[in-house]
Order: sequence, then structure tokens, then C-alpha cells
Amino acid sequence: MSQTAVIAGVGPGLGESLARKFIDEGCQVGLFARSTGYLDELSAELGEQAIGVPTDITDKERVEEAFETVREAFGPVDILVNHASGAAWKGVRDISPDQFEQAWRVSARGALLCSQQAVADMDDGGTIIFTGATSAVRGRDGALGFSAAKFAVRGMAESMARELGPDGVHVAHVVIDGQISTPTLRGQQPDRDEDSLLDPDEIAESYWHLVEQDKTSWTLELDLRPYVEEF
Repeated sequence: MSQTAVIAGVGPGLGESLARKFIDEGCQVGLFARSTGYLDELSAELGEQAIGVPTDITDKERVEEAFETVREAFGPVDILVNHASGAAWKGVRDISPDQFEQAWRVSARGALLCSQQAVADMDDGGTIIFTGATSAVRGRDGALGFSAAKFAVRGMAESMARELGPDGVHVAHVVIDGQISTPTLRGQQPDRDEDSLLDPDEIAESYWHLVEQDKTSWTLELDLRPYVEEF
């Protein structure tokens, strides 16, 4: 039976790879992002199993409308990937309170609003995956807002896993420990060894494994990194 997935925060790289993998596995996919032009191009490329919904995930009404659009197209949501993040790459001396709050609003508030909508559809179980980062477990120098927001997201995932697990909803947090290979990064660093970058298609395989896991052996936290990454 086809499942309906929402990827909240789609962009070139991992977001696209997740969309393609889920569709390859028979899912119908709602794609959330701010960029209308990009979403139109991607959803057209992916075909009738995908729908692009321009969404500001920090806005409660916009999120409610976006989920309703997905439900009308594909039915109740079975899978949610909270993938959006944002940050000013500044330390404590330079970051403004507004920049700090915006990082939290995109990563944590956005994940909350999307999770509340998805959970309402998951009476018979489902999967919620949070895209984390190294900064979720080890604060990054010069990235105060990003680190704080990612720590918040990790805490949300752990709390939700304990609350929702007994109801059959699998909640998992993925620590992306390293840089993901994207067209932009490869253009900026053409001589970069590909082995030092995470392959987004391979990450997507791991996300799908989380979706398919039997409830007797669920993963709460998964670390992914290139084999050459120091940790």
C-alpha cells in the first residue's frame, strides 16, 4: 500500500535524494520549501507522485494549509522528514537576538508545527525523522544559533520518541556528521575529494531503512559520516 511522505525543507542535495528514494519505494511525496520556482521544477521532474507546496514552515497557518494540500492530493501522512534548518554563522559576540531566534524558528518551531500536523494522521503508526548535525551533539565554534537550534531538535526527537513510540510512531534523529555533496559545494570546491563528502543518495537509503524498521528494533539516533571523517 502506498505511503504518503512529507519532506519539510527540500533543496538540492539530500532533500532531492530523499524525494527520489521515497518515490522509488512507492511513496507519494509532498515537498515543502519557500522557493516556488525550484519546487515547480522539481515536482514536474518527479512526476505525478510528487506535489510541491511553497511553505513557510514557521507559520502555523501556512503549515496547516500545506498539509491539507498534501492530504487532498495523496491522503493522510505516514512519513515526515523534518529537514529544514537555518542559521546565521556567527558567534555570541556578533549574533543578534533576531538571528538567534530565526535559527530556532526554522529548525525547532518548524519541526514542531509539521510534527503536530503529521501526528494527527498517524493513528495507525508512522515515521518521523529529524535531520540533525554534528552541532546537535557538539556545539560549533562561531555558529551559536545553529548549534542551539540543532540541540533543541535533538531534544525534541528524544522526547517525541518516548511519547509516541508506544502508539506505534517511530521517531528518529539522524546526525549528519560531515558535509553533504551538493552541486553548490562541488562548484565551490571542485578539487574536493568526493570520499570526504556524504553522498546524499546513500543518506537517503539510510532514511528509508528507518522507515522500514520493524517495531521490535527501532533506531532512535543514527550517526552518518564519511569513512575519512574524524570524530
